Amino acid sequence: MSELKRVVLMIGLLALAACSHQPLQTPLTPEQVRAKVARLLPPSASDRQGWATDIQKAFEAQSLEPSNQNLCSVIAVIEQESNFQADPQVPGLGRIARQEIDRRAARVHVPAFLVDTALGLTSPTGKTYAQRINSARSERELSAVFDDFIGIVPLGRQLFGNFNPVHTAGPMQVSVAFAEANARGYPYPVEGSVRREVFSRRGGVYFGTAHLLGYPVHYPEPLYRFADFNAGHYASRNAAFQAALNRLVKIRLALDGDLIDYGSISPGQTELAVRSMGKRLDMSNNDIRKALDKGEQLDFEDTRVYQRVFELADQVAGQPVPRAILPGITLESPKITRHLTTAWFARRVDERRARCMTRAQ
Repeated sequence: MSELKRVVLMIGLLALAACSHQPLQTPLTPEQVRAKVARLLPPSASDRQGWATDIQKAFEAQSLEPSNQNLCSVIAVIEQESNFQADPQVPGLGRIARQEIDRRAARVHVPAFLVDTALGLTSPTGKTYAQRINSARSERELSAVFDDFIGIVPLGRQLFGNFNPVHTAGPMQVSVAFAEANARGYPYPVEGSVRREVFSRRGGVYFGTAHLLGYPVHYPEPLYRFADFNAGHYASRNAAFQAALNRLVKIRLALDGDLIDYGSISPGQTELAVRSMGKRLDMSNNDIRKALDKGEQLDFEDTRVYQRVFELADQVAGQPVPRAILPGITLESPKITRHLTTAWFARRVDERRARCMTRAQ
């Protein structure tokens, strides 16, 4: 062996030995995580220790790594959705709620005078339902009114059944339905119902963190998780899949991330687009449907549909096409008074995350 090879070999062995003796990074204690969160919170956040405690507990209960990136992602969503208000107020909420009641009543052909009569009844608080609705300033207050109205007033059940018009709640505006479906492992006693827990700071942070970070992705940056938080898990990946399809078929697909139209017995536009490629994919309509049904899972990326569509799109483009893009969705809600999109939401949250990462340095 030459002298040069001997020197190179010795350097390699020494490097390997040094690496093998590197101490493993000690996990942060709960106290250290809380202190870290308190430092990362924006200056405007009040009760910093309270927020730090709830965030730390959410990460611990879900076995999530309290990295700067993960913590800043949660902090950014809270700041965007509620500016660290545990029970954020919504301007004009009473008016919005009454419009929803009237809309629902008209849909089931209930006369307006019957609605007025029902809302004029005295509720358990001593005020009429109309008075409580008009004075509601937060979604927690409004949800409590509807719970009483549905449970006590016969017309309430006829108008709404088990429907409560407050779909998202708490400091992270997480879906109540998501929380109810993912309550297993919730680390706190449930006071009344999971819905009520979502309105609390601890519950809103726990379920919001789960919705944001509690699923695996292959995204190159957090921006796409923020879009998913708004539009649904894997919406950014699925929108990229639709964009790839647009390169291959004549149908122009909306880049909304919805691969299956579950509200119809007929195939949706994305499914029809993939079916039109059945021969190129060497797949039956039934096999295509089975693959697209995995659109809310990571292993959709292991299906022949996903892999073959991107392979063909790469060939057409002459280069790899994006595997994640911001969905083209306009946000619609009575609470929204201007034109907003999922892309706008994701970018705003990402800006807040970047400022948090600066504080971490």
